[in-house]
Amino acid sequence: MSKRFYFQLLLPLCFIAITCQAQNGQPNSLNIGDPAPPLRVREWLKGTSIEQFEKGTVYVLEFWATWCRPCKAAIPHLSILAGEYKDRVTILGIDVYENKSTSIEKVKAFVDSMGTRMDYHVAADDSNFMVAGWLNASGEQGIPQSFVVNAEGKVAWIGHPKDLGKVLPDIVNNTWDIKEVLARRNFDKHLKKLDNEASYQLPLYLGDPEKRGDLGKPEWALLVINEITTKEPKLKYAPFIASHTFSSLLKTNLHEAYEYGKVAIVTSTYAYEVPAYDPIIADIKWYSDKLNLPAEIYWLGTQACQASIDQITYPEIENPSRIYKQMAEWFWRINDKSKAIEAQQKAVEALKSKEEFSVSEMAAFEFQLQEYKKM
Repeated sequence: MSKRFYFQLLLPLCFIAITCQAQNGQPNSLNIGDPAPPLRVREWLKGTSIEQFEKGTVYVLEFWATWCRPCKAAIPHLSILAGEYKDRVTILGIDVYENKSTSIEKVKAFVDSMGTRMDYHVAADDSNFMVAGWLNASGEQGIPQSFVVNAEGKVAWIGHPKDLGKVLPDIVNNTWDIKEVLARRNFDKHLKKLDNEASYQLPLYLGDPEKRGDLGKPEWALLVINEITTKEPKLKYAPFIASHTFSSLLKTNLHEAYEYGKVAIVTSTYAYEVPAYDPIIADIKWYSDKLNLPAEIYWLGTQACQASIDQITYPEIENPSRIYKQMAEWFWRINDKSKAIEAQQKAVEALKSKEEFSVSEMAAFEFQLQEYKKM
């Protein structure tokens, strides 16, 4: 299955959990500004026992699991924050979603093995009490997921732990505007819902990927997109809209596709799991052997690749080697040999930095680097 077709199939599934509550008429019961739900855990695995949230103290609850690689990658960062905000912020790691085969003893062994790298309070959930009261109630079931409880005992922020460094200073210093953050979060969720709805309508105009030469009905898709974005302009660069806009323009007006893509890859409409530059990379890759793409489109692809690399949070688990390899290929297509060699060299170095990598893949990467140098 192609990456492009896989992308179109996968994204709607990513949003089912987000939208199902709204579709069932069941709004989330926990939001920013609400009193923090109770704290109840099965067992404290590290640090002193905490029974309840004390007024005057800021708390960070970070939900994680031993099988979750991004969760484990976030642990050192959380430990650094715990040290920076000592006596002002209490960080609690709440273990959830463990596999049935993972006993509490195994979880504790993992925590013990981390030593000072996991330098904050850690507890295990009690019969999904915390999952139900925090994750399910807020509609944010994915992990890692962080909640900040301010000194007044209210939920001040919900998000990815990578962003805690940006929000904690204002929350600790009481300059955090909860009403503004709540309004922005509610609007973001509204945009996500609208973008998700578009994801079920726009694929009708894609064409059959199994039929060679079937490019679908891009003009119709653009008309539908124009109607959607006229009603809500801030959807213009949302993931699904961006993907279908760019792919439709590739089939109808290549220069407009280029101009649209330039803005899309640097525009952040709202926090999203799939930024606009990812579908642009997928689209260029998919249509590279189906359309006669000009140099400016491949140059745009290199910029989208760089944007994707720049946003990597944890290089140890989100290795950019294949993105660099793709960038090198597109630089070569536009006859920029020096940048192609530079990108391929970075691809080799990034692959070598992985704890484990395929010997055959490394050989292919190094062979391609030598080919670029010889040509």
